Amino acid sequence: MAFVSRADTAAVLAALPDAKWKLVFALARYGGLRCPSEIAGLKWSDISWERERFTVRAVKTEHHGDGGIRVVPMFPELAPLFREAFEAAEPGEVFCCPQYPAGFCGQMYRKMVLQAMARAGVKPWPKLFQNCRASRETELAEHYPVQVVCSWIGNSPAVAAKHYLQTTESHFQRAAAEGAQNVAQQPPKMPRNALNEKSPEAVLQAATGDCIPMQINLVRHQGLEPWAR
Repeated sequence: MAFVSRADTAAVLAALPDAKWKLVFALARYGGLRCPSEIAGLKWSDISWERERFTVRAVKTEHHGDGGIRVVPMFPELAPLFREAFEAAEPGEVFCCPQYPAGFCGQMYRKMVLQAMARAGVKPWPKLFQNCRASRETELAEHYPVQVVCSWIGNSPAVAAKHYLQTTESHFQRAAAEGAQNVAQQPPKMPRNALNEKSPEAVLQAATGDCIPMQINLVRHQGLEPWAR
């Protein structure tokens, strides 16, 4: 597994030749779509511009109760690329992304992205498109409930936990930073012998609050000395 950073993603996007190819890669990395099947199958009729979402049809899960159909938000990273690709599309064009004969689409998508990575000086990561999808699910899991994330990505919580969700370097850095912040915010601890050095009134005050003066006066009224414990 490998987490695809946003810096590498931006570099690859900048090196791709046109709006359609940028959309292909963005749909893998920021949409979490399966490549090539879900990306190649996406149609302009699947886009709801007004509701800012789009419908994905998954051949892999079409035997499920939902027919393999899910609705995905038009995330901010995707919206401008969708519009650029739409403006560049030919009149009457059906599909959002480049089309190739069956069996060749995946090869061409992979070839174009690898060429862009070479131009951008980005080292290829293993499982080129699957780790894009896994990286997006890992990001989304930071902000949304697991059932919501899985409904957008199109898998189950069990599959997500086993094959997609990753522990990244940023998790370690955030944990260390939050731990240091919590320590800094803790009040100073009272030394163990501090109570022994205080007067009986102070000890009782620390233990029971503002009602101590009345209790001490009551004890002394009985002819007794206040005790520390």
